[in-house]
Amino acid sequence: MNIAIVSSAGGTRRHQILSAARELGHEHRVTIYSRRQCPDGKDRVRVAPGVVVEHLTAGPPRPLQPDEAAPYLPLVSRQLAQRWREDPPDVIHAYSWTGGLAAVAGSKDLGVPIMQSLCHRLPPAHDTPQHLKLERALGRRADTVIAGCGDEESELVRLGVPRDHITVVPYGVDTGRFHRHGPAAARGGRPRLLHVGGVTPEDGAHTVIRTMAGLPDVELVVAGGPPPEQLGDDPEIARLRALAEQIGVAERVTLLGRVPRSSVPRLMRGADIVLTLPRETGTGSVALEAMACGVPVVASAVGAHLDSVIDGVTGLLVPPDRPAHTARLTRELLADPTRRTALGYAGADRARSRYSWDRISHELLRVYEDALAAH
Repeated sequence: MNIAIVSSAGGTRRHQILSAARELGHEHRVTIYSRRQCPDGKDRVRVAPGVVVEHLTAGPPRPLQPDEAAPYLPLVSRQLAQRWREDPPDVIHAYSWTGGLAAVAGSKDLGVPIMQSLCHRLPPAHDTPQHLKLERALGRRADTVIAGCGDEESELVRLGVPRDHITVVPYGVDTGRFHRHGPAAARGGRPRLLHVGGVTPEDGAHTVIRTMAGLPDVELVVAGGPPPEQLGDDPEIARLRALAEQIGVAERVTLLGRVPRSSVPRLMRGADIVLTLPRETGTGSVALEAMACGVPVVASAVGAHLDSVIDGVTGLLVPPDRPAHTARLTRELLADPTRRTALGYAGADRARSRYSWDRISHELLRVYEDALAAH
């Protein structure tokens, strides 16, 4: 099967898209089309067997917000149309409304089924009526809308996407990199908590700091935010440090800044508990990675966490922005090593059996094949 993916996603979603493509590339041909976001590099890059990334020149070669990229979508669409006339794909999978608009225009008259991942969770400032209207139209136009979790499926139904257009295929975890056996970060004698990810209140970093007020003699490591050399100039880091000073936990909080992705498994295996407490999450990747490493996870009861974390079995779910409640449950878990071990084993088993990229890619392929057959 010749699979075309249209996406300009960065960060976690880009890793997720590439991971799925690598698995699909073992037996199929996958081309990822993305607007060029840096001035250097080749137009066409082979990133894995069977997987090629094509960079389309449209607009300034730097990352753009969706609204900033919108004026350049017609140019992206024309380049897609030219390529697809010469080498038509069997199916197209578009990510976000920008990818969807480009894919629909670029595939006009080809008769190719389109899968759409809307990644609907947007920052409030970007979640405008115009965006919602576009997403609703794309959801109705697509042959299949792929939601990342049950919560996202419900959100899409509320948006106006027909339920029978939606299929849930979760984001996965690299179980070859994230697993129980391997080196762990060095540590002292205190129990250690770990937060991985952004450092804004929406990312849950402030809630994690406030949780420390109820956890004496516990240390917290925060891996995320700007590169280490920029920690002193970052306003979000300054706010975190001020909060830690205010509640008297600064000496027990270590801010690492952004760490290489290859270092994250070692950090996780060196923690007693991973806290991931965002107000919203579409992928739930940190919780999945911690589970795969066999480390107990305390996660906010939102989004993808509601599917991946089985409360009391593979981890604990807590309401977002509830530091006192989170501190109490974390304190009880730290005092019970047997329970932590049980949660860690159950989490690793669930991550490996349900969320490995091998399984997720097979689910995606089944969606593509069903759409192709129906088309």
